[in-house]
Amino acid sequence: MINVVLYEPEIPQNTGNIMRTCVATNSRLHLIEPMGFSIDEKHLKRSGMDYIQYLNVKQYKNWDEFKSLNKGKYVFITRYGNKPPSECNFSKIDDEIYIIFGKESTGIPKEILKNNFDDCYRLPMVSYARSLNLSNCVAIVVYEALRQLDYLDLYRCESIKGENYLLED
Repeated sequence: MINVVLYEPEIPQNTGNIMRTCVATNSRLHLIEPMGFSIDEKHLKRSGMDYIQYLNVKQYKNWDEFKSLNKGKYVFITRYGNKPPSECNFSKIDDEIYIIFGKESTGIPKEILKNNFDDCYRLPMVSYARSLNLSNCVAIVVYEALRQLDYLDLYRCESIKGENYLLED
């Protein structure tokens, strides 16, 4: 299972979109406080749509509590990384995978990143762009990890209308 970790998220709509991505990809979501919103906020639920009931989510009071309860491979997504996520060989990780994203305004603290520099990755973009939207970043990186893991047990065809929907008259 892939674990998406949001370090002190601030914008409920972003977290709601990430919740939806986590449900669709069978990923577990970890939320590290303080957050800029309440978990039951209506914007959060609206973004998560009707999938929210399937969400696997855990909350933590701070980074230290998160670290003490979650062992595995930590992968940090930050504008300060020097390599793209495609260079992280997710298929060779034999442990729980935790993909960690920082808060929208300031990212992951430098103290955390400095101690984990070899595990810091950056989404490539033009030099004058600081970052992408957090929920977009999560989707891009989670799907890169899933691609490398051959999409685990995710459905590869439409399951509600059927895999031959486009071929039907």
